[in-house]
Parts: sequence; structure tokens; C-alpha cells
Amino acid sequence: MILKINGKDETIERVKNIAELIASKGLAPERIVVEHNLKIVPRDAWETSFLNESDTIEVVSFVGGG
Repeated sequence: MILKINGKDETIERVKNIAELIASKGLAPERIVVEHNLKIVPRDAWETSFLNESDTIEVVSFVGGG
């Protein structure tokens, strides 16, 4: 399936929900926020937020600093 992730089209296989997408990308769940089709998805809803062809995903990561 093709998803738009952070503004770029990506072909993703064997991923059915946001939790699997985040795991497949090797991202640290505690350091990111995910927007799915213009809506912020709470971390506890990632397993039940299913992905479909042409969905838009934005992943924002937090960084510390001073």
C-alpha cells in the first residue's frame, strides 16, 4: 500500500495499523506523536488505528535541548 508519510509517498507492506508502522520504522514510541489523516492519534489507540491506501501520516519526534 502507498502512504504519504511526512509529505513523501512510501510503499509499505505487511503493516496494518499505526503501531506496526512505528515498529517497522524503528521509532521510539515514547518520543513521537502521530497524526493520521489530520487527526492526532493517542498512543493507546495505535493498535486500533488501521491504515488504508493513500492515508496521510505525520510523525513528529520530540528532542531535548537547552
